[in-house]
Amino acid sequence: MEIDSTLKPGLAAISGGLGDIGRVIAIALARAGSDIAIGDIKSEKEATALSEEIHVLGRRCFYAPLDVSNPERVSVWYDEVSHHFGFSPNLIVSNAATVTLKSHLNVSSDEWSREININLNGSFFFTNAGVKRLLKKTQPGRVVFIGSWAAHAPHRELPAYSVAKAGQRMLMKTLALEVASNGILVNEVAPGYVDAGLSADIFKKNPELADKAKATVPIKKLITPDEVAGQVLFLCSAYASQMTGTTLLQDGGLSLLQGDRS
Repeated sequence: MEIDSTLKPGLAAISGGLGDIGRVIAIALARAGSDIAIGDIKSEKEATALSEEIHVLGRRCFYAPLDVSNPERVSVWYDEVSHHFGFSPNLIVSNAATVTLKSHLNVSSDEWSREININLNGSFFFTNAGVKRLLKKTQPGRVVFIGSWAAHAPHRELPAYSVAKAGQRMLMKTLALEVASNGILVNEVAPGYVDAGLSADIFKKNPELADKAKATVPIKKLITPDEVAGQVLFLCSAYASQMTGTTLLQDGGLSLLQGDRS
């Protein structure tokens, strides 16, 4: 599957691009014909291996450190990307996120603020800056938010994350409505339990939760990063040319279950 021909030459901006899921999304879009711009809080040295892999695929890659919760830095990062490639990204993937595994009564004010600032405010800053540049150049584009089934399914130990992802979903819908007539399509991929990224970090610290998660999912499987990347690629392809404001729920049937998600 390739990116929509109307979006070529493609340039994908991916926040949190050095994480497990971000890396796979970057490779998938590079294989589909897009150059790649990656932002993450990690050092430039940590981006070397991914950059080399993308270059092997015959695509260009740019990396610069990025804190999505800092709107001034986000704006500068987009300027750096545009200067490097000579044009602005037209595939915008908001992927950066963090999680705190604590209940409402135990999460600190700093932990709460950090999650909202990265998961919700950061998504707004990152997508807004990218879309404004597309509008200025009257270019079409695609915006994909990496959301979560936690946006609609309450969890005991994920209050800040769930609230941020619920807000992110409405952010996706309001942005989709605002820019639809400009040829910019905005959608969300909402995974359930992914065997990578934030979920994997939780599973490593609490191995019993991985077995519990797999047993809970109706199809008895955890999601792979490749499966998430496949949905992102689909939303950037010609097959999704009539889709905007849509959530692609990828939770193995978790949302079919009723009651508390403990």
